[in-house]
Amino acid sequence: MIQVLPGAQDVDERRVREDPVDATAVDATAVDATAVDATAVDATAVDAVLTASRSLIAVATRSLGAAAEETTIAQYRALVVLASRGPQRMVDLASALDVAPSTAGRMCDRLVRKGLIRRHRARADRRAVLVSVTAAGRLVVDQATARRRALIEDILAKLPAGTQRAAAAALAAFAAAAGEVPDSQWPPPGPAGEAAEAGPGVSGRPGRRVRTSAKEGR
Repeated sequence: MIQVLPGAQDVDERRVREDPVDATAVDATAVDATAVDATAVDATAVDAVLTASRSLIAVATRSLGAAAEETTIAQYRALVVLASRGPQRMVDLASALDVAPSTAGRMCDRLVRKGLIRRHRARADRRAVLVSVTAAGRLVVDQATARRRALIEDILAKLPAGTQRAAAAALAAFAAAAGEVPDSQWPPPGPAGEAAEAGPGVSGRPGRRVRTSAKEGR
């Protein structure tokens, strides 16, 4: 028979009162497990989006039309970022494209030679160099968007109305999670068709009028 020494029970009770962390450790573990479950990714959802993405890439490629001969998908993505977010510093553009700044720089060199983007000093900080889409570059984006809309309409027409709405809701949430800027929130083109100048990574603030060549104005 185990005999409890006098006062031992009092010591244990005081220890519990003085060390509340041990008493809540199990609950904290349970909360962490719940958080992991809440953010778990459904493999079936990943497979479905992966399959759909192949169709969307095909649509994106077809939407470039004749411009595909001169503009790669990666270059087109850079044009979309500049058109949707306004002028960007090279480091910010590289971050948006998920490439190294040197890679973004070489891509911009090619786009500058094609007259689709331009480099210029920032209005707020003359030391900062920004890149922005030109009128010709914005035209490439707008024409590709119009063709893509028509291609997507053809695909959606094969689905019932309810399925179309469900797809729209799911894709809107997906685009928001990916950080995509909705068309309705794109900055308006400037006087020469370029997006209004703004600070690094910020769009929508009016910028200075930019002189463009006749080629850019067409």
